[in-house]
Amino acid sequence: MSEHSANPSAASGRSRAVKAVIPAAGLATRFLPATKAVPKELLPVVDRPVLQYIVEEATQAGITDVLLITGRGKTSMVDHFDRRPDLEERLAKKPELLAAVKRTEELAAIYTCRQPEQLGLGHAVGYAESHVGDAPFAVLLGDEFVKPSEPLLPAMLELQARTGGVVLAFFEVDPAETSRYGIASVEPAESEYSDIAEVVKVTGMVEKPSPDEAPSNLAVLGRYVLPGRIFDAIRRTEPGSGGEIQLTDAMELLRTEGVPVHAIVYRGTRYDTGMPLGYLQTVVQIAAEREDLGAEFRKWLAEFVNNGDETVTAAVLNGIRDASGGANT
Repeated sequence: MSEHSANPSAASGRSRAVKAVIPAAGLATRFLPATKAVPKELLPVVDRPVLQYIVEEATQAGITDVLLITGRGKTSMVDHFDRRPDLEERLAKKPELLAAVKRTEELAAIYTCRQPEQLGLGHAVGYAESHVGDAPFAVLLGDEFVKPSEPLLPAMLELQARTGGVVLAFFEVDPAETSRYGIASVEPAESEYSDIAEVVKVTGMVEKPSPDEAPSNLAVLGRYVLPGRIFDAIRRTEPGSGGEIQLTDAMELLRTEGVPVHAIVYRGTRYDTGMPLGYLQTVVQIAAEREDLGAEFRKWLAEFVNNGDETVTAAVLNGIRDASGGANT
């Protein structure tokens, strides 16, 4: 088998993204007062913080260089991935716990950059330029992740390596909920990308349109693979919604200048921890699926919710089963 047939992206002569950027400087006001001292990204989902799930998603796709865009009071995010010799010594006779602690140190090379004030996602991503250079890179938002057994990022990396442009990820929402999301207008993608995943070509994006004005029901998921030229576009982008520099506006600028913009429609399980309800749903779903906790937790949850109402119990258990089968949070 030839090199090109074994690795289609090699035929384009373009490099594959090997670095990831995680913007994580926000104040997380929806979770106050809990996030006054603890970064939202470190809120636990059972026994791992949200941020660790996201870094694991990157490393599963082969990315082991991760830049955290941090803010004031968020140094503990870096500490989570640092060594703790004192703790390791205490855990010497507890091999399973020791392995779990050491895993955080070995996942990836973690770098940081401080965003002194939060002026939008585009503004945050712009701070990655000195670390990334002109190479393509992935952006993973710090409050959502996907189920490890249903990966998204590998296909996005492959698609970007073959197009050289912007690659997004979409998920389907109920048409009545389009006003909560950025919604895309799309058309069929070129047939040459059909071997990668369910790919569409992006013709535009609208921020939070009403259901009767939405061009589709495809909402933007917090994963991007971007070419290095995005930094120049960010510098040329004027403040938009909320007076902030929006990454969406910078990507749209590139699209109007001829840079291809594609997206993968993701139909796997997406966990959204950006709001308290989604965070709680994520904790319950992952706990219910854990081999070591799931059976006992589901039994307790049924008893707690039931309170003599079998209809409510059935609804809860069906929701857990649906989530484990691939429903979005």
